[in-house]
Formats: sequence, C-alpha cells, structure tokens
Amino acid sequence: MNSQARIARSRGALSAVALIVLGLWAGLAPFIGPYIHFGYTPDTAWQYTTGRLYLSAIPGGAAVLGGLLVLITRSRAIGVIGGLLGALGGGWLIVGSGVVVYLLKRPSISTGVPLDYSPASGPYTVRAYAEVLALFGGVGALILFFGALACARMSIVSARDVADAEDTGYYPDYPAGPGAGVPESGDYSGQFPTAAGQFPTSGRFPRTQFPDNPTGQYPTVTGHFPGSAEDTTQSSLPAAPAGGGPDAVRPNPAVPQEPAP
Repeated sequence: MNSQARIARSRGALSAVALIVLGLWAGLAPFIGPYIHFGYTPDTAWQYTTGRLYLSAIPGGAAVLGGLLVLITRSRAIGVIGGLLGALGGGWLIVGSGVVVYLLKRPSISTGVPLDYSPASGPYTVRAYAEVLALFGGVGALILFFGALACARMSIVSARDVADAEDTGYYPDYPAGPGAGVPESGDYSGQFPTAAGQFPTSGRFPRTQFPDNPTGQYPTVTGHFPGSAEDTTQSSLPAAPAGGGPDAVRPNPAVPQEPAP
C-alpha cells in the first residue's frame, strides 16, 4: 500500500463524532419523541412504521456507520467512503420523503405530520417547524455538512503525510502515523552481546610464579638489593695486611685525600 494512503486517526475525529451523534438522533428521535410530545405522527413511542424505518432509521444508521469508519480507520480510501456514506444519509433525510412519495409513487411510506400541527389551524406553528428541522431538514443538513467535511479531510494530502511517506519509504514495514519517524522506546537488552560471559574470568589464565615471592605474583625489593647496613659494614676493598708497614693503611679511592704537608 502507498504510504501516503495512510493517515492519522485524528484526521477526521471531529467530523466522525458529529456524524455519530447526529445519526443517533436522526434514527431514534421519531421513536422517542412522543415521550415529550415532540416529533411526527403517530404520537406513540417505539411504534414501528415503514416511514420511520426507511425515512429515519436507515439514513440515521448510515450516518452512524460512516462516522465510525472515519473515526477508526487509517486508510484514506475507507475514510472517504465513510464520509460519503454519512453525507448520503443526511441527503436522504432532506429529500427522502419527496422521492418516495412523488418519484417512487409510494404514499404509504410517509413521515406523517408534525405533532404540533393541525390542518384545521392553518400554517405551521413555531413548534411544528422546529419538529420539521429537528427530525428531517435541519439534522439532515448538518449530517450532510459533516459528511462532506470528512470526505474533504480524508482526501487531502498534507505536508505531514508527505513527510511520513518519506520516513517510512526506507522501512516498508514501519506504519505511518502520528509517531512515524520517531524511534520507539523499548528494552533492547539481549540484542547485543554484553561483557558478562564473553571473556574468561579468574582462574582461566595461569598466574606468573616468581620464586623469591611467597605470594607467587610479583617480586618485591626485599632480597634483591643489599640493604643500607650491608653497604656501611662491608667493604669491597681487601683488608690491610697485619703487622703494619707501608701497606698498613691503604687510601680509600672513594674518599678524597688531603695532600701531605
């Protein structure tokens, strides 16, 4: 799949939530409106009619399904399909009644009349007109708007999408999204060798033995060089012959001698 065909889930989140909420209202309002005497005839809650099914429940369900597709998908094509589905549901709420009655010639499939309207009283009252907008024309226009907005949001290619596509071009298996191109944190221990166990520990190399050292590791100064006492008490010159004579006293070449008077 082209990486630019993948988008962030937050791209159409606002439009998706609006489609879901408005679709639920459009599909359920005719069934629950009679609880507060607001809606269309018949004035009975949860009563099934073909008009409520084909002109309210089905287009409302299409808007909800389209909103869910836009909300959860990361595919640009599926997001556009979801927005288009929602827009079709909104358009059907606006024109569905006229299409069924006048084009398909099915007058039995009817929305009914607003509960606050009476043919004997003349034109619509404010409350009756509010019922028309809240259940069909007005909510249908809002659903159509957010569906079209979702399609537009899903179809555009932003600079962020291009950047994500460039980043993931080097790594085909890495998903594009809000965090594309950012290294993921994790525990990489075990992927690289450590010092432990790679080199031999104590006991694997022989120690150098030195005979003069009782520890067997390193020689010490003791025993290798004469001490100071030996230097002062022991002379390297031969002893003077006994009995005196000219050779009784021999000058020490290491000590400077004074000239004889």
